[in-house]
Amino acid sequence: MARTKEFDPDAVLLSALDLFWRKGYEATSMADLVEHLGIGRASIYATFGNKHDLYLKALDRYGEAHDPLLALELSQPGPALPAVRAVVRRFAAESADDSRRERGCFVTNTAAELAPHDDAAARRVERSWGHVETLLHSSLLRAQARGELPEGRDPRALARMLLVLMQGFRVVGKASTDPARVLEAAEQALALLD
Repeated sequence: MARTKEFDPDAVLLSALDLFWRKGYEATSMADLVEHLGIGRASIYATFGNKHDLYLKALDRYGEAHDPLLALELSQPGPALPAVRAVVRRFAAESADDSRRERGCFVTNTAAELAPHDDAAARRVERSWGHVETLLHSSLLRAQARGELPEGRDPRALARMLLVLMQGFRVVGKASTDPARVLEAAEQALALLD
């Protein structure tokens, strides 16, 4: 007869996400995971696979939690440009917030730490960024169709610029103690939408 799990895999996955998000992939050992998660190494392997598999599952969970929020913000009825501006300002404010400095963005952290040499991580980062870019592009197309964005502007190029800028906020925000650096950059970028 098979043993039933004595832990909630979903809660354990969220706890692993928390640890990886704070420490990064390389700095998190299996011993750290065992201690932080409160379950044995064999249970981790049996439920999630190896450390890399667990990290990728945590990254997927992060996307499941954050992607719908962004889609909701950018798909509200009415004018589209104010929603785009609000999202860019939210990213900037979160990045400039001292209480969030240690963590940053889990996708951005993964891009910097793993994506250059880990194809599975790179695919997930690209999928996340593609999703953000698509949402921004759709919103900017709507804004242009409603006359909120001048006709001569390229919604795809603007979406890409905003994506790169927003990811840059995350990187600079982790290292800079000057919130104005990020907040002023956001306002300059938003001026391009006028």
